[in-house]
Amino acid sequence: MAKHGADEPSCRSGSLDGEGRASEDRSLLRQRLAVQELIDTEVSYLHMLQLCASDIRSRLQQLPQGDLDVLFSNIDDIIKVNSRFLHDLQETACKKEEQVQLVGNLFLEFQEELEQVYKVYCASYDQALLLVDTYRKEPELQRHIQGIIEAVVPQAGSSGLSFLLVIPLQRITRYPLLLQKILENTVPDASAYPVLQRAVAALQDVNTNINEYKMRKEVASKYTKVEQLTLRERLARINTHTLSKKTTRLSQLLKQEAGLIPRTEDKEFDDLEERFQWVSLCVTELKNNVAAYLDNLQTFLCFRPHEYSLDIPEGPAVQYCNLARDLQLEAFLTFKQRLEGLVWQPLCSLAKALLGPQNLIKKRLDKLLDFERLEEKLLEVGSVTYQEEAARHTYQALNSLLVAELPQFNQLVVQWLGQILRTFVTLQRDLAKQVLQRAEGSMAQLPHHHVPEPAFRKLVEDALGRTSNQLRSFQETFEKVLPPPTTQPLLPGSERQAQALLSRYGPGKLYQVTSNISGTGTLDLTLPRGQIVALLQNKDTKGNSNRWLVDTGGHRGYVPAGKLQLYHVVPSAEELRRQVGLNKDPRCLTPEPSPAPAPSIPTVNQVIAIYPFVARSSHEVSLQAGQPVTILEAQDKKGNPEWSLVEVNGQRGYVPSGFLARAQSPVLWGWSLPS
Repeated sequence: MAKHGADEPSCRSGSLDGEGRASEDRSLLRQRLAVQELIDTEVSYLHMLQLCASDIRSRLQQLPQGDLDVLFSNIDDIIKVNSRFLHDLQETACKKEEQVQLVGNLFLEFQEELEQVYKVYCASYDQALLLVDTYRKEPELQRHIQGIIEAVVPQAGSSGLSFLLVIPLQRITRYPLLLQKILENTVPDASAYPVLQRAVAALQDVNTNINEYKMRKEVASKYTKVEQLTLRERLARINTHTLSKKTTRLSQLLKQEAGLIPRTEDKEFDDLEERFQWVSLCVTELKNNVAAYLDNLQTFLCFRPHEYSLDIPEGPAVQYCNLARDLQLEAFLTFKQRLEGLVWQPLCSLAKALLGPQNLIKKRLDKLLDFERLEEKLLEVGSVTYQEEAARHTYQALNSLLVAELPQFNQLVVQWLGQILRTFVTLQRDLAKQVLQRAEGSMAQLPHHHVPEPAFRKLVEDALGRTSNQLRSFQETFEKVLPPPTTQPLLPGSERQAQALLSRYGPGKLYQVTSNISGTGTLDLTLPRGQIVALLQNKDTKGNSNRWLVDTGGHRGYVPAGKLQLYHVVPSAEELRRQVGLNKDPRCLTPEPSPAPAPSIPTVNQVIAIYPFVARSSHEVSLQAGQPVTILEAQDKKGNPEWSLVEVNGQRGYVPSGFLARAQSPVLWGWSLPS
């Protein structure tokens, strides 16, 4: 009996050990099945992604490229990350004893990469669903899309695009569940247990971060829209709620400025904002400089000296015209087009991309004022309403988004600016190279192209010396020829008035009005441009030298001194003839009356030279004061009226038109006009 009682506990103990081993075996089996489920579902999931990226996306060419970018987002990046993840996951199968621990370590290794790619996809998921809803409103387009999806993925059914787009979201949220299932079938004292615990917590954090990022993007998309509203539309949006909110913010800001309440300090954000403002200023300055450069380039291209005739039939001048025409129509025009496409347009896009962050920074300041006020209320009351809590979360989301993405944005803008500047430099270098090549080709046709450099230098020095002597001679000749006095043409019928003032005051007192004068005072005169007046006093009664007292021949008054110019009296024809000795007897003022013969040349073409002129080239003729001149053409070949083609003493040439005056109409000798 005693022996039998002793054997009974050992049998019970053996039975318990057997049950424990059976339980461990079942847990180990479920653990392996859970690992295998992870691998098998990963294979199926990756295959579905590849179908979406290759077969379905490539067949939806009827949709715009922008829609495809939103629908499939960064699916290519997800495929790259999950392909490496699956490869490493499958390699753990050959190490059965360490497989579970390796799986946990693998998730910890891919934690950051999975979060980066999936948060981008999840952030654009809602926008993709909006596109799907718009497609459903177009039956023909919806049937086309549905037919493509059913042909590639029959199990999608009537859900179509919605079934495919939600797959990445389902996968990233399923990873913690699959890991948790493996963890539940792992004994707590196993070495893989703490690794699996960390992996489960890591994947849960990944999903939490993705949700927070998605919420931030939704807030950002709400405030980054820059709306161009009219004043009426802005006034229509004003209501009691907005007025109350803006008044509260203004009150909060005034309290901070007055030092009544503290201001929230955020050194990290302040540094990022300062960096962003500096980058924005660089973009704005560069855009303004490029715009000015393009305007100057356009002005430069408007000047085409090669299109003007230089009256040189051949030689280097013709080669210069050909080179300038070639550069104008090809080299510079191509450079301008490339500059606009590769520098100006990217710069405008970059400046436009700055508007969103600028608006977010502005909104953050408004939300910060709301947040500070709510924090004060929370300390005083201990609670806030649901809407106020949402406002607190909005500020936190905006601040977190800016702190997280402003560094990347600033860095990207600096890289973009650097690339634009490098492109600009490259375009300038290409232009210089192209111009040099064309110039060398044109220089090869010059007669002195093969002359040795020393001989060419000597040739240039001799040519410059001769040209310098010609220029000096021309300068000396030009200085001898005084320019004609600048006078305004007399008004019709004012010759008699001018003669009366001349006889009364003398030539030194006559002045001519250079622009219309409107009198404002009682003693001020109103005179037209070209009026001849005589100076009575060069200051008014108060001693102001800017107002002169003048006589018009009928009225006296004050006029501005700055609008008067000394009048140079043009001598009459008789005086000119007297000066050059045409009248032999100075006592004989008028010849005996005799009929005047009809002139052989029309009187409209017969003029006299009122100033001497020295010809400076073979195209010009010299004049003497008082010399009769016949006008052949009252302009030069280019239609310039400042030069006239005349005939003098049988010679033809050009003279300045201002050196000529019309001869008086022939009258009978002995007759005179009444004074």
